[in-house]
Amino acid sequence: MQSPNQPVVDRRREPPEQSVWWSKLSLAQKFSASSLGKFGYELAFVRIENGHSLAVMMCNGGVAVISEEGDINTSPDIHIRK
Repeated sequence: MQSPNQPVVDRRREPPEQSVWWSKLSLAQKFSASSLGKFGYELAFVRIENGHSLAVMMCNGGVAVISEEGDINTSPDIHIRK
């Protein structure tokens, strides 16, 4: 229980649907992204390569990508700039 003198801290993260990138995902990508979200992954950005979107998700330094078809790759050959 929280003391009355302590401020209320909302620890919930922003739902993926609120992300500016969410609207750029295919339906299959949204489904897969929601599944990965249960494991702590967050949608970082969407990359367009050869006319196809690739959703990039991150979790504790780990990276996963989701193809337009919803295929998840948790060991992608992708370089993220810092």
